[in-house]
Amino acid sequence: MTYHPIVVLPPDVQVLDLTRGPMAGGGDWTIGRYDEVRGEVYTQPLFAGGRCVHMGIDIGAPAGVAVHAFDDGRIVAAGINPAAGDYGPTLVAEHVLDGRPIWLLLGHLATRSLERSPVGRSFARGEVLAWVGEKHENGGWKPHVHVQLSWEKPATHDLPGAVTLADRETSRARFPDPRLILGPLY
Repeated sequence: MTYHPIVVLPPDVQVLDLTRGPMAGGGDWTIGRYDEVRGEVYTQPLFAGGRCVHMGIDIGAPAGVAVHAFDDGRIVAAGINPAAGDYGPTLVAEHVLDGRPIWLLLGHLATRSLERSPVGRSFARGEVLAWVGEKHENGGWKPHVHVQLSWEKPATHDLPGAVTLADRETSRARFPDPRLILGPLY
């Protein structure tokens, strides 16, 4: 099934390789890969203990770009994860995928996204849920949205976006590849 794009991308999007550390430049429109080992990217205390395997897909876009619903759903958690390197403003939406509930975390958003999509909001495929956040509000990152799926309902507006190598296999089972809904981005 084809879903609505979470971010409407131009045709010339660069797929990043963050296995050797953060890239300088890269343009505004980028894709950061799922299940990528990013040992030199996560230097903040939040990632202590070897959390280096990325469990989502990062869609780089200019701050203020709209973030859409891939399909019908409802917001089940919303808030700000304030630590350096964390998600900043974050939404969690509940959807149904292949007849099974699945949860979608959208992180690194603009703060005004929390007013647009409060807990309890139902929405239809394609509706604007949020906007990409500026670096000063999104956890300190270049503007992008972190897209992460979970087969388990999060207890709050948070999921581990990076896990240890020891937890990689079990985390891939819990947090499936977002290309299930995003399509073949790379």
